[in-house]
Amino acid sequence: MSPNHPAVSSGLQANADNHYRVSRSDLPLSCPMPAMALWNSHPKVYLPIEEQGGSAKCPYCGAGFELVD
Repeated sequence: MSPNHPAVSSGLQANADNHYRVSRSDLPLSCPMPAMALWNSHPKVYLPIEEQGGSAKCPYCGAGFELVD
């Protein structure tokens, strides 16, 4: 995960935001992401963001993810 990713740089808890911008270095994409605290979150689910045209939505928490280069 890139050091500038919101979950790393700002110390966000899992499911604390409703939209995340991710890069190819974050693939395979899962929610919650590896750097997020898991103690208060849902089960990990992998999101097929590439197959969905560069955007995906978590079926558990509704967080949106956008693939940026």
